[in-house]
Amino acid sequence: MTQQNIHASGLSDVGNNNALTLLLVTISSLILAILWYKFKPSNSSSNGAPPLPPGPRSLPIVGYIPFLSSSLHTQFVSIAQTYGPIFKLKLGSKLYIVISNPELSKEVVRDQDDIFSNRDQSVAGLTLTYDGQDIVISNNNPNWRKLRKIFVHEIQSHKNLEATISFRRDEVRNCVKTIFGKIGTATNVREIVFSTETNILIRTIWETSLDKGGVKDQNLGAKIDMVATNIVKIFARPNLSDFFPFLARFDLQHVERDMQMQHDKMDELFTTIIEDRIQYNLKKSKDEGKNDGKKDFIEILLEYKDEKDGKPLSITQMKALLMDLMIAGTETTATTVEWAMTHIIGDRNIMNKIQEELAEVVGLENKVEESHAPKLKYLEATIKETLRMYPIVPFLIPRSPSKTCTVGGYTIPKGCTIILNVWSIQRDPHYWENPLEFRPERFLNTSWDFKGTNLVYFPFGSGRRICAGLPMAEKMLMYILASLLHSFDWRLAKPEEHNIKEVFGIAIKKKTPLICIPSQRLSDKSLYM
Repeated sequence: MTQQNIHASGLSDVGNNNALTLLLVTISSLILAILWYKFKPSNSSSNGAPPLPPGPRSLPIVGYIPFLSSSLHTQFVSIAQTYGPIFKLKLGSKLYIVISNPELSKEVVRDQDDIFSNRDQSVAGLTLTYDGQDIVISNNNPNWRKLRKIFVHEIQSHKNLEATISFRRDEVRNCVKTIFGKIGTATNVREIVFSTETNILIRTIWETSLDKGGVKDQNLGAKIDMVATNIVKIFARPNLSDFFPFLARFDLQHVERDMQMQHDKMDELFTTIIEDRIQYNLKKSKDEGKNDGKKDFIEILLEYKDEKDGKPLSITQMKALLMDLMIAGTETTATTVEWAMTHIIGDRNIMNKIQEELAEVVGLENKVEESHAPKLKYLEATIKETLRMYPIVPFLIPRSPSKTCTVGGYTIPKGCTIILNVWSIQRDPHYWENPLEFRPERFLNTSWDFKGTNLVYFPFGSGRRICAGLPMAEKMLMYILASLLHSFDWRLAKPEEHNIKEVFGIAIKKKTPLICIPSQRLSDKSLYM
């Protein structure tokens, strides 16, 4: 080969290398451009509309899922410190908008409440509630409005709550009697409160069925306890199908299967109870069916089932309402009482103030009655402080806008998921002095209530989707705590293990159960019978 040929060959190689380099640079630039476009915060709009909220970068396909921690409530606080009180997260194929201040929350639950009154419906929630035919998971539609009206104006009405006061009194006193039999022994506070609330709700739902020869099962409370506990555990499990709806048909993590199993167990019980009552009503005259205004939930619902004006309730809707009452009512009360007792027992000064108030209002020779509650101001403040630090559902129940709108100057797309971080708002030092301190005094001589009127404090939600069971929840929290603290002195079984570590889930729970030893406080033993 001549020198000229060698030189030409070299030039050819150099040309080929340059072309290859140029091709690689072009491809790399294209890839980087695509990645930049994919990862850059999407704060601009091509059509002149306001931008989406800011938020952390996400990976292709999976979004931010790999970076989520097990303590979402605290992680979201950290993200808000970087991106502000409204930020977005892409989780799988779904867009989540997290809001963590009162002003922006007001736009959702007040100013645009109608737009934001639909729910973000999870696979587990739909499976449990007969495909969203209840009042918790259902979207805002005529059926939901009718069910809520029945629940609020009939079941939770002042008249009906007063008529069923004996149910609550009997079961709370049975609880006191049970604890009296455990004097000096280690007691799991949450378990006994959970069981008490279950028994109260059972009687509220179908008391007259039990009285009139209907369904009787000595282990009914224990069975419901077990199913309700399993349901809450399933709700706490992350489910890929919620982030990638196209995967729902495969049920990869068996969330739908497991929830369906628990749903079927509860459904079987409800079916038996309802059919029993229907047969009873068919055999008896209308006069014999009356009970002087004391109606349980089943009796009220069956009246709406037979309604001739308007659209009657279906059996499925009845069972969906029963499901809401049994699951939400037991879990939330037990968790809140456990947190309250944790702080009360951990601070002898708080316990002394509560017990001194009980001695003055109730008297050491008397049992607690619900009628004492309005005068128990310090106990009420303690419950409010508990719910400030540990709101029943830290993110409330997520909402979903029915149309694209604007919040805080940002575009909120139709169908995205809205999370109101009430846990963060109620611990925000901008609104609360020393927010990490448990201080009931902050609620004394104030107008704070549970109705969501001030969005610095709304543990039960606000607007048209506020917790429908609020009236009963207030009564039960006051009555159970007052009875436990009036009847007994409490000390930790293992003081060295006392802690307030929490576990994030559908509710914020204690990492370790509260185990205490009760001792007799009242001198007259007949007060425990």
